[in-house]
Amino acid sequence: MQKELIYFVDPMCSWCWGFSPVILSIRQTFADRLSLRVVLGGLFPGTSRNMNEQTKNEIREHWAHVNELSGQLFNYDFFDRTDFTYDTEPACRAVVTARRLQPTTTLPMLEHLHRSFYTQNLDITQTETLSEVASEVGLDPEAFSVAFDSQDIHEETLRDFQFSRSLGVSGFPTLV
Repeated sequence: MQKELIYFVDPMCSWCWGFSPVILSIRQTFADRLSLRVVLGGLFPGTSRNMNEQTKNEIREHWAHVNELSGQLFNYDFFDRTDFTYDTEPACRAVVTARRLQPTTTLPMLEHLHRSFYTQNLDITQTETLSEVASEVGLDPEAFSVAFDSQDIHEETLRDFQFSRSLGVSGFPTLV
């Protein structure tokens, strides 16, 4: 029986970005002995209000701490935005879409989303940006967009969130 590692993650979680080199190393080192299942946790799905200064300060502190402990880079220009809504559902749904369309692109999609958000200051809550990232990992952007907007992918994303919660996972990243 092959063992499975379940990786609970969110593309807009700074600690997940900090952990990114570790999970990629685990994947590479144990690819032939350990299957990796990526489950999207939904850090802040459905958020509808723009970030205020207090939220920005809290997130900035998290980023600085992650940077200090992991060495992962962050683009702090993000905090100059005045109208950003920290809704993690679209980015999570993008990873689910990649997983559904071509499972081998799941981790590359997650990695590209992390890098796009944290180092390039791209808005990965926007469908257009997500389609561009999908193209960068080898997915057809039109097929991605159609799948991304489908009811099936919305439901599969919600199932990931529910699975995370059913196991009591409330922090990311989490490995089981």
